Amino acid sequence: MKLSQRITHLTGGGSDGWDVFYRARRMISDGYAVVELTIGEHDVRTDPSILEAMDLSARQGHTGYAMVPGTDLLRDTVAARLQARTGVPTTRNNVLITPGGQSALFAAHVAVCDPGDVGLYLDPYYATYPGTIRGVGAEARAIQTTAEDAFQPRAEQIDAVADGAVSLLINTPNNPTGVVYSSQTLEGIAKVCRKRDLWLISDEVYDTQVWEGSHISPRTLPGMTERTLVVGSMSKSHAMTGSRCGWIVGPEDVIAHLIYLATHTTYGVPGFIQDAASFALNAGNVLEDQIAAPFRRRRALAVGILSAQNTVGLVPAQGAMYLMLDIRATGLSGEAFANALLDTHAIAVMPGESFGSAAAGHIRVAMTIDDERFGSALSTICEFATEIAGRHAAAS
Repeated sequence: MKLSQRITHLTGGGSDGWDVFYRARRMISDGYAVVELTIGEHDVRTDPSILEAMDLSARQGHTGYAMVPGTDLLRDTVAARLQARTGVPTTRNNVLITPGGQSALFAAHVAVCDPGDVGLYLDPYYATYPGTIRGVGAEARAIQTTAEDAFQPRAEQIDAVADGAVSLLINTPNNPTGVVYSSQTLEGIAKVCRKRDLWLISDEVYDTQVWEGSHISPRTLPGMTERTLVVGSMSKSHAMTGSRCGWIVGPEDVIAHLIYLATHTTYGVPGFIQDAASFALNAGNVLEDQIAAPFRRRRALAVGILSAQNTVGLVPAQGAMYLMLDIRATGLSGEAFANALLDTHAIAVMPGESFGSAAAGHIRVAMTIDDERFGSALSTICEFATEIAGRHAAAS
């Protein structure tokens, strides 16, 4: 029996980018002690107060079907949060609650891409981006950024490949690079979107994890409110990764159509999860800052360790829970380095190539273990890279 081309080409015919991660997990299941610095999973779990709110809601009976668009309470809470942070008028009619940010990304592309259309995305990228675009039947077209520009996209780079495109997907603060897009970068992106009549899909799930500068939502820029779909999530901001609760915010007519889509796909998010999310969002900045604090602390620790050597470079670590490290001095690809590191020191990191060709010769390190082990692992990575770089230089 024949499967659809859409499903068989989700990964573009190659790897899904998670090979080193899968290998590390197999080692762990075989009894090896592996230091995991791969995925963006908090080492501190969901706050007990959120779990108590979830339990109370469930015990009070909110375990049946919830309203497909989301509860009025959570939609109002998300709308108020975005309006307060951006100044853009936002109501519940601009909000659809989704089973996590990934579901919102897929829904956004269903809304704006027809089969055969071109959806643009930036390289490096979160590993699911091209597959999400292909999953709606569109052509996924990458826009290369460069390490020399700190992976900040240039407007001319986007414009040069925008022929035939209908959408552009961006992510700031950025996974995998840790870069926060500057106002100049975002203004350039907005200019191209207006010129090329592109929908902008803005993944802002790391908006509470900003270590330098400030987060700017492109929905706030002139002429962009009506052409921007914002994706958000409780996963990173509130350590609710397993709860699968996110949202998409956009023009009312788009959200109305996406509600129909949700009726035919996800059929909503459990009510007790939504009540817990409402509780968490209403807890305000104190709780969000508490959840972000370990990553802010480890980022400062990493800057100190990396500044004491000159083999491993650090892409500006301005936000999110990751570091993008430049290991090109070793002469190895990111994939070769990551596999050698796993073999030699049982430390698992993600190769830059898992996130696109622009990040070749880099590795992504998740700041998701306790400070002491994180500092020790990062020091080992630097020592290992220095050893390999020395051999590489001697052989050259």
